[in-house]
Amino acid sequence: MSIDFDTIIPREGTDSVKWDGRQGVFNSEDLIPMWVADMDFAVPEAISRALVARAEHPVFGYTLVADSVYEALIHWMRQRHGFEVQRDWIILSPGVVPTLHASALAFAQAGEGVIVQPPVYFPFFSAVTETGRKLILNPLKLDSGRYTIDFDHLEQCAGQGAKLLMLCSPHNPVGRVWSEDELLKILEIARRHDLIILSDEIHHDLIFPEARHIPLQVLAGDAANIVTAVAPSKTFNIPGLGLSALIVPNPKHRTALRKAFELLHTGASNPFSLVAFEAAYREGEEWLEALLVYLTETRDFVAQYLARHIPKIKLIQPEGTYLLWLDCRELGMSDSELRQFFIHQAKVGMNPGTVFGEGGSGFMRMNIGTSRLVVKEALERIQKALK
Repeated sequence: MSIDFDTIIPREGTDSVKWDGRQGVFNSEDLIPMWVADMDFAVPEAISRALVARAEHPVFGYTLVADSVYEALIHWMRQRHGFEVQRDWIILSPGVVPTLHASALAFAQAGEGVIVQPPVYFPFFSAVTETGRKLILNPLKLDSGRYTIDFDHLEQCAGQGAKLLMLCSPHNPVGRVWSEDELLKILEIARRHDLIILSDEIHHDLIFPEARHIPLQVLAGDAANIVTAVAPSKTFNIPGLGLSALIVPNPKHRTALRKAFELLHTGASNPFSLVAFEAAYREGEEWLEALLVYLTETRDFVAQYLARHIPKIKLIQPEGTYLLWLDCRELGMSDSELRQFFIHQAKVGMNPGTVFGEGGSGFMRMNIGTSRLVVKEALERIQKALK
């Protein structure tokens, strides 16, 4: 299949958060947006066809989830990840962010501890604090350009009476794909402290060639204290359709989560989301394989460009996701100066590292899910602005 990721698809005027939201976020429309985590690529044709076919029926009422939707997810997890999922383990959710909130409500009481590992996707923090749970930080360690988990400190955090660990796997924004040894250590600590783990694996399909994603539940075997969150949204660029899935082997945990979702008044019955979800998992694999080749080439292009032309910005080599974590500390700017430099001098809109919590100071997150021509222009703007 020949798939074109180079052609630039104009998104202005489509109410795109990424593009039409530039004025509100950056107070500028004259910049390249490389922030919010969606891609500028056209979705697989199978998804478009499925949506058009559904739109031809003129009634869009409350919708049941067909068995074929569950079957598509089960097949995908088996074929791509070696994860044998049972039908009754699956709970559909309107997104991973609502899942974070529901998990905090379901597995910890008010005032009880929830562990997160910064720098991390910022809704991890608000899901804990906004539900009245105690935020326990287990910061990642950066050593020689590579992030690792501080397991001794994680053990201490778990010993503080924590009830839940929110694990980001693969990790956003640092790009780590946790190894088997690392995941096994997490499981050992969780077992010792009866800790429930929400494993956010939404980026699990976006893995670079040198890495391998392992679903935590696969390593855990029959362990019943793991909830796995997955979705086609990042994989196939359909986050605006808002549908994800939780894989929950423990029936007690499924009951608790369903009660939490009822409390939040969320649902997952949008007819368009359901048909896109199924089409993606049934027919999107060839498109994904082409995407992974393109993203790998773009990542390597950025690494080479920075090394040759902007050596004071260091790329933390990502093993997964289409989000690059840039170490800008050698530029010698404060976080406020760094943000202003990229917005007003370079005219490139990225996420400041500080929004990802402790350890994010001096960093920026760049989204490379776009045409390589756009990425090249962004890098050239940064280089020119620094000169």
